[in-house]
Order: sequence, then C-alpha cells, then structure tokens
Amino acid sequence: MWKGSDTTVEKTFWFTQKKNGELVDLETASEYAGRAEDLCVNNICTLRIRNLTESDSAEYMFRIETNLFIYAGEPGVPLSVKGLTVQVEAKYTEQVEMNCQNQCLVPVNTSYIWYKNGQITPESIYSTGLFTLGSADRYSCAIEGYEDFPSPPVYSPKLPSVSVSPSGEIEEGSSVTLTCSSDANPAATYTWYKENGNRNVPLLSERPTLVSRSIQSSDSGQYFCTAENKLGRSTSENIRIDVKYPPKLPSVSVSPSAEIEEGSSVTLTCSSDANPAANYTWYKKNGNRNVPLLSEGPRLVFSSIPSSDSGQYYCRAENKLGANTSKDIFVDVKYAPKLPSVSVRPSAEREEGSSVTLTCSSDANPAASYTWWKDRNASLSSVNEGPRLVLSSIQFSDSGQYYCRAENLLGSRRSESISIDVTYSPKLPSVSVSPSAEIEEGSSVTLTCSSDANPAANYTWYKEDEDSPKASGQIFNITDFRAEHSGSYSCGAQNKLGRSHSTFHLSVVAGSSTMMVNIIGTILGVLILIPVLLRSLWTRKKKALRSNTEAPEPEEIELDSDPEYQNDSHTAAQTEDTEEQGDMV
Repeated sequence: MWKGSDTTVEKTFWFTQKKNGELVDLETASEYAGRAEDLCVNNICTLRIRNLTESDSAEYMFRIETNLFIYAGEPGVPLSVKGLTVQVEAKYTEQVEMNCQNQCLVPVNTSYIWYKNGQITPESIYSTGLFTLGSADRYSCAIEGYEDFPSPPVYSPKLPSVSVSPSGEIEEGSSVTLTCSSDANPAATYTWYKENGNRNVPLLSERPTLVSRSIQSSDSGQYFCTAENKLGRSTSENIRIDVKYPPKLPSVSVSPSAEIEEGSSVTLTCSSDANPAANYTWYKKNGNRNVPLLSEGPRLVFSSIPSSDSGQYYCRAENKLGANTSKDIFVDVKYAPKLPSVSVRPSAEREEGSSVTLTCSSDANPAASYTWWKDRNASLSSVNEGPRLVLSSIQFSDSGQYYCRAENLLGSRRSESISIDVTYSPKLPSVSVSPSAEIEEGSSVTLTCSSDANPAANYTWYKEDEDSPKASGQIFNITDFRAEHSGSYSCGAQNKLGRSHSTFHLSVVAGSSTMMVNIIGTILGVLILIPVLLRSLWTRKKKALRSNTEAPEPEEIELDSDPEYQNDSHTAAQTEDTEEQGDMV
C-alpha cells in the first residue's frame, strides 16, 4: 500500500463498466474467474487476461481507494478482441453450409481446420464447408497454425427451460411473467404457445418472455415455448399455470327437472367455478333477515319431500379467496288437495229469504277445482261448481247437509258436512177436530193445531168476540160441549220471526133423549086436532118415524184464513213452546 504523510492507500483493483453504469471488479466477477490476474510490483500494476473471447472487448480502468479520496484512471485502456466466427450460410434437408469468418487479415492461401464436437473433421480445409448437423452436434473452426484459438462453436438450441415469476401461488388479477431460455449459438428466437387440445396450437408471443399484466382464470393451462436458430428448433416441456380465484356465480340445478310431486325424492345441486374448489352451504328464504343454514355440501337432498318444503332456495360457494351466492331457485312441490274447510256467511242465524254464501277452500298445488253437493236422504245431487255456493234468497227447502269436493290432477278430497238450518215464521196453521163427525151436546171435543215453522211455533186458541185466549198449546180440549160453545174459533201459531192463524166454526146438534120428548109432544098436539089435522098428523108421523130411523147429516165446520193475523211478527205475543190442554166448563 502506498503511504504518504496523511494518505493511506486502502485498495486497488482493475474494473470495467457495464452499459448500465455498474462497475465490474475483475477480481470478483464470475466471468473473469481463473482468467484475470492483477500483478502489482514497485507501484506498477499489470492486468493479465487469459483465454480472451470477443466478450472481453471492453475499456479497462484502474481504481485506487485511499482514506482521503478515490482515484479512477480515466480514460481506461480499450481492448478489442477479434476472433473467428462461424456463420451459417444455408440449411438444407440434411446438411448445413457454414463459413469460418476471420476479422483479421490472413494470407490468401490460409488453410482452415473444422471441428465437430471438439474433433478435427477432414471434410474441408476451406473457410466454407457443407456439413451434416445432428441436434447435439457442435461445429467450430480455426486457422491452421492457430489451433489453440478456435472460434466459438455453433449449435442448435438445447432443451429450453421455462420459469414463472412470481414463483408462488398465482391469484387472478396479478401480474405474471413466463420466461423461456435456451443455450444456442447463434442466439435463439423464442415463441410461446398454450395447449388447447387442438393440433394447431395458436401462437401467443414471439419473445422470450410472456407477460400477463392481469391474469384471469381463463388463462390457466399448459404452456410451452420453442427456441429456434438457423441450425434447428427445440421445444420446452409443458409448464402448468394454475390461476387461483374466488368462486364465480354459482349455478343451481334440480333433479328431477320435471314436475315435483309430494313424497318424491328431490336433489338440488350447487356448482361454482373456483380455484381452489369451493365449499358449499344451502339456505331457504323464510322472510327473516337471519336465514338458517340447511345443509353443507354441494347437494341438498329431500328423500321424501313434503309440500311444506316448497319455497325459494339458494346456495353459497366459498374458498379462501372469497365467496359468491347463487340466484334463488323456486322449488314448487305439487300435491293433492288437503281436507277442505267450509265456511258460511253470515255465521249467525239464517232467515228464509236472506242471502247465504258457502265457501270451500283447500290447500292444493296445482289449485283445486271445487264442486258442491247436498245430501238428500243419502242421495247426492250436483249443486254447483266453484269455491263459492251462493243462495241469494234461501228457502226452508234449502235446509240440509252440504259438503264440497276439492280436486286436481293428483287427487281429490271431500269436506266434512256442514248443516244449513233455515229459520222461518209459521206457515198457515191447519186444524183437526176429533171426533170428526157431528158434535153432540154434552160430548167432548179435541182440537189440534199444527204449523210448519222454524224454530217450532207456540200455539194460542181464541174464540170470536172474546178478548182473552181460551187456551195455549197445540191441543185444545172442550168437555161437555154445549150450545153456548158454538161459534168461530181461531188457532194462532207464532215464533220469534212472525205469526200466522187459521179461523174455523164449531156448532152443536141436539142429543137423542131431547129428540124423543119433542116427538111425543107433537103427537099429543095432533090428537087434539084429529078431525082437522088427521091427514097432516099422519104425514108428520111418517116424517118423524123416518127421521128417527135415519142418521142425522153432519154439520160442516168452516175453516177460514184470517189475513189479519198472518206473519204478524210485530204484534204476536210470545208464548212458551209447550203443549197444554185447556178445558172449558
């Protein structure tokens, strides 16, 4: 080391400078290892380089580093290395024409030596030769007498190697670079391809690097490159690019795809394009924000699906890079009608003449069609079709048991019967008299009144010109019938909806003992007037005898309808619905 009064030399070395400005220390640079030697004697430093190549052409400089300053000798010493090169002139089917070029001046009659794989070949002593070139062959040339300084060998590209950057996991959207390199002289040109299953693979790039600034899942696949020069072509092995990405929009399928019937087996399948493979979860919408988890896995299986499982389903696909949710799919379970229910409006008491609506409903899919029936003494009659049966002006004849039948393509079901009870005011009463023959004085008479009514009617008996009722109840008894009992009677039937009554006439005839007294008196009167009335008496006697032996003609009972009392629901008095007997003295 040089030492001055205040200066100390710490390091000296030879270097070159690359085009990018980087300094190359010949002592440490790998390309000069074993070839460069720095000899410093008596403050004179000499650089010796062995086995020069054209790549050693450069400007060499000497650098001195002290404790106070750095000195770099500029300009440096330029070195230009000229040597032999082999140029490929033409390539034929099996042979290659090559030329050994020399940039230095040599005699015209100079002889050349050709090497094949390091061995001298006697094929030519000229600068140009025609040689057979195999894929692994290497050719070089030298000038006779300078065999130690042959040209760099020429050869076809070796098997290319492929590298990927980044070398770790590749995510969708990231930047990826594929690099192809091959040992070849002359230098190779490169082409990139992607396997697609076809014989004619499309070309992707003609550069040693294939760059994707934002790689997509569709870019996953097998890639390879080729390296080619004038001597041949070589193809790399395939390299797989596996692009990782979150699940795409999941798709949902239903099996069977046809109509789903209650009780059948149904499978819902969720699938999503994802890398790595997605995990799946199933949900059913129920109107709540917190939808419960139904199942985990790509399939949701119903071994015997009930109608209650109809609804909107969706699945969720997830991996470590993200998640995605499918669109809703509607599962429509078809089933036969359930037990129909029947409702009646109005729900209160139904009066004759009012409007009544019966409604039938049944849970069914597809929707049921409805038929109404009325049970009349165990015989069925078709009443109406449709979910509603409307009786716009109901009559007492409409009372009875009704039911409906719900039906679709999968089956039918009938409802339970519902009773329709129509209430109405009493109809015109009818009166029967017992005995039905002539009413003799002193006999007993039973009068019976009946009227069609709902609810059942109460009965009251009246006699003409008397304000107070004679009796109440359906049966009215008169014992010891006398002449004063004769006259017009009426029977009144009433319920809470109205009243109606009928009027009739009763009359009495004389008994048998009274009739004999009258006959004897008549005979005595006639005897007194015998001379005058003999003929008349004889005539009367015959008439009397004839009337005594023949049955008396019955007296008619007249039944008159009194419109004054019919359906008089505002003035009729309410009476208990019991039957009582009234006696008249």
